[in-house]
Amino acid sequence: MKNNIEDLIDSKIESIISKNNIYHIGKVVRINEFVIEATGLDDAFFFEKVYIGTEKNVGYVDKIEESKVYIALVKTDGTIAIGDPITTTGEALEASFSKNSIGMIVDLFGVDRMSEKHFNDTKMVPIETEKIPIMDRTSVNRPLETGISSIDLMFPIGRGQRQLIIGDKKTGKTQILLDTIVNQKNKDVICFYVSIGKTKKEIKRLYTKLVEKGANAYTTIVAAFNDDTSPLIKLTPYAALSMAEEYMKEGKDVLVCIDDLKKHADACREIALIAEKNTGREAYPADIFYTHSRLLEKGCQHKNGGSITILPVVETKGGDITDYVSTNIISITDGQIVLSEKNFKKGQKPAVNFGLSVSRLGGAVQKPSIKTVGAVVRRELLSYLETADVYQLVKVDSMSSDLQEKIFRGKKMLELLKQPKFSPRSEQKMIETFGFVMSGSMTMLQEETNTPEPKQEEKKKKNDKPKDKNKPTKTTKKVEKTPVVEETPVVEQTPVVEVQPVVEVQQPVEVQQPAEVQPVVEPVQTIETAPVVEITSETAPVVEIPTVEEPKQEIADAKPVEITQPQPEETDIMLEKTVLMPRIMIEEEIAKETTPAVEEPKMEPLPTAPIVETNPNKPQKVTEEEFLIDSTEVQSNPFEIKEDGVK
Repeated sequence: MKNNIEDLIDSKIESIISKNNIYHIGKVVRINEFVIEATGLDDAFFFEKVYIGTEKNVGYVDKIEESKVYIALVKTDGTIAIGDPITTTGEALEASFSKNSIGMIVDLFGVDRMSEKHFNDTKMVPIETEKIPIMDRTSVNRPLETGISSIDLMFPIGRGQRQLIIGDKKTGKTQILLDTIVNQKNKDVICFYVSIGKTKKEIKRLYTKLVEKGANAYTTIVAAFNDDTSPLIKLTPYAALSMAEEYMKEGKDVLVCIDDLKKHADACREIALIAEKNTGREAYPADIFYTHSRLLEKGCQHKNGGSITILPVVETKGGDITDYVSTNIISITDGQIVLSEKNFKKGQKPAVNFGLSVSRLGGAVQKPSIKTVGAVVRRELLSYLETADVYQLVKVDSMSSDLQEKIFRGKKMLELLKQPKFSPRSEQKMIETFGFVMSGSMTMLQEETNTPEPKQEEKKKKNDKPKDKNKPTKTTKKVEKTPVVEETPVVEQTPVVEVQPVVEVQQPVEVQQPAEVQPVVEPVQTIETAPVVEITSETAPVVEIPTVEEPKQEIADAKPVEITQPQPEETDIMLEKTVLMPRIMIEEEIAKETTPAVEEPKMEPLPTAPIVETNPNKPQKVTEEEFLIDSTEVQSNPFEIKEDGVK
């Protein structure tokens, strides 16, 4: 403590000697929430640290105009008023960092957010640091094990990589970060969890879990709560990465988890709108892409052996990963792990969408043993998911043996990819668990998973036992569908002869023989209506004639077997009449026969029957007179219902 005071006094004396103790003072002219308009600061520069009123109110210059500047408040005690003096410092805003903050919840001012106490051995680190030159970077070729099989096997992450985790709310994004942090135990990796806009209750819950798993010994939580100002939320991830750079310069590997950048983008938009900056797409500031790119480009593999691995999180809505912020960050990072709400509800946890997720480094950061297994697992799993979508409604018994094996192996892989919370797996365990994909045999699969095959055989056996008991029922159903005329009891249950009020008269005339009609008509003697004699033809149209109700006694006395065969001449006349007669005229004829007789004027008979050229494919309209044929030629009306029941 004494050394810190002496250092502060010495720095003040040096500034007085070098005449660096001259400060410009302006005044507040307007206050708009956390953005202040000030005048009189002509020599202020961008991102300069300023004090408003007292040193308890800290801000930085966010926008400079010709006659005024806009100052964003980072810390305030709420006592700012119009006319208060604003003092410049000539320094850029910096963050306070202490190595003793490991295992604590801190902010960019070096304050423990749990106890609200300052760390004594703090070090000032610039928030906006210089970019790491390309010549100081090397290739990423070392793996960062997350302990999650679906990620380490198929979408590996390397030390120095930037891997995006994107998905809807409540799909397990934060849990993947926590599992990754817990898996870094005893692996010489310093972890930073950056909380952006979360509540104090959520941060306390996360801190408790990390303490339970023993991860607080190498983890620092840099938090900006939801009730903090938007400028503080905006600068928090920059300060955390500046702290991570201090460890990287020492040759250590650092993991930085940013949760999440969507809230960070919203905070940047809020500042830009209040400061009256030019807006871009979706009202975000025009430089939002640069805001995130200069943040994420700090992740790299340094030539001194240290590295910074960044795992940013982006929250989506409705599974849409094509919105403005998401596409920006996808284009900046080296891959993304997409989480599906549908898979999460199915119980597939982690709910990784294997079709949309990708790692642009892939096998370059994997060991040869796990690389071989991971490639086969990913290929077979994607093939299974494609096949499952096609055959999801098909019964397994109806599939081929190869297809059944493929689906069974895919289901087993999905089942083995499920992991509970805080249960990381080592690389050796992953290889042993998924080693069956290399052999391609079902036997090894069953031996390693210790799970029996699907109970298809048992189901078949169970179905075979009651099959004999239910056999008559199934046979009866088949008979009902395909009735057999030869068996009398079946004919009674499913009538073969359907009484239809239709007479189909067609050419050529083929009268069925009594021997062929007899076996069909004999069983049906109790039917109250007359049977139908169908005369088939190839060209004549079908004429439907409604039946005339006759006394039941006459129909009962009718002889169903006796069928009179008309003479050839009479048949020709009947056929000609039937072809020419339309349905309306037939109905009129039947109406006349059923209604009481009415006196009609006598008409002279025509000398000869009319000759009408007919087209069998097209019915013609004929008047009533054309159907009046001499009684000498036609002895009886062919449409009268005879006593024997034949039309």
